[in-house]
Amino acid sequence: MAEFQSKVSTWTSSPAQGAGTSVSTLRMDLGFVRSRLRVFMLLQLVLGLLVWALIADTPYHLYPAYGWVMFVAVFLWLVTIVLFNLYLFQLHMKLYKVPWPLVLMIFNIIAAMLYVTAFIACSAAVDLTYLKGTQPYNQRAVASFFACFRSPQVDRRIW
Repeated sequence: MAEFQSKVSTWTSSPAQGAGTSVSTLRMDLGFVRSRLRVFMLLQLVLGLLVWALIADTPYHLYPAYGWVMFVAVFLWLVTIVLFNLYLFQLHMKLYKVPWPLVLMIFNIIAAMLYVTAFIACSAAVDLTYLKGTQPYNQRAVASFFACFRSPQVDRRIW
């Protein structure tokens, strides 16, 4: 019997650390909620939504330039939502090896360049055969305005 006890280990294994035993809760970052970064990101979201909603309500598929405007507006709007949620729920802290200020700066520079090209495309594609004051003309003109207004705003939020 003594021989058997020396060969048997009484150590028990436990599940991997944190595997299913702890529940991670998402907490909002109150510092971010009160910051200027949040205000600028919300402004980006609202203006981006206005651009693509105004274009989407017109027959944009007839004009290739509006396809580019829609791509830029929707893509950057979705990326802004992702970045907003990363900061709101402090998920950027879990990805600590990523240089987030640099990522935001690069994103904002690229977004500004893309919105400038979208503004130019949108402004150039406003169909002059539409009478001023008609709904498609007004929507496209206002979308051009918001695309122009959104592009310089992007750079201000970095600083």
